[in-house]
Amino acid sequence: MTQTYSTVASGSGVAASPMLQVTGLNVYYGESHILRNVDLTVPRGEMVCLIGRNGVGKTTMLKTLMGLLKPRSGNIIFDGQPILGKTPDRRAKLGIGYVPQGREVIPRLTVKENLLLGYEARATRPQNTTEIPEEIYELFPVLKTMLTRMGGDLSGGQQQQLAIARAIMGQPQLLVLDEPTEGIQPSIILDIEAAVKRIVATTGISVLLVEQHLHFVRQADRYYAMQKGGIVASGSTRELSNEVIQKFLAV
Repeated sequence: MTQTYSTVASGSGVAASPMLQVTGLNVYYGESHILRNVDLTVPRGEMVCLIGRNGVGKTTMLKTLMGLLKPRSGNIIFDGQPILGKTPDRRAKLGIGYVPQGREVIPRLTVKENLLLGYEARATRPQNTTEIPEEIYELFPVLKTMLTRMGGDLSGGQQQQLAIARAIMGQPQLLVLDEPTEGIQPSIILDIEAAVKRIVATTGISVLLVEQHLHFVRQADRYYAMQKGGIVASGSTRELSNEVIQKFLAV
């Protein structure tokens, strides 16, 4: 991958601001208080995992980040600028790539056509919008053999790889993944883990990941644990204790 990002402010020698800074975020469905004063930071070039049992607000957090839900209070700063007033498509063009639960691959488009849709998220479209960069195939080799297959004919694991690849086609600075291993066979999970780690290591793209699979969680640099709509624990994944795992990941 050829895309690179600096982690130091140009010419200053001072560490750059975080890629994403969420502060005091409160979100409601009607009068039901779902997110409660959420604070969360994603440093540049790091992978951050948001963990918690089902129904605690993780997906709501990601939808709010993408502009699909409007918070009642709080702030979201992306790459140094507030984005709360911006539409989902504008947030995508600013550099946030999103792979939701369910992947949302378009079933009656081919794999190649699905991939080419990723160009729509770029702030500036490339001159050649009919070719797939070779870097995509380096991350997900299986896609190169399936370019003419319909998206709906792929397995769940293949669709997940396609959805992540499509997001990368938009050249995001932040990649947001909502449970990318859900319902996927173990061997494909390892392929997806390796691809996401390579994305972070070789491009400097930051990743915010919602995940329940412990092995994948441990690939992240740091974690935030959510309970009843609030952040109740955080830290380095190297220090993720069995107590925290049992409390927030055990079924």
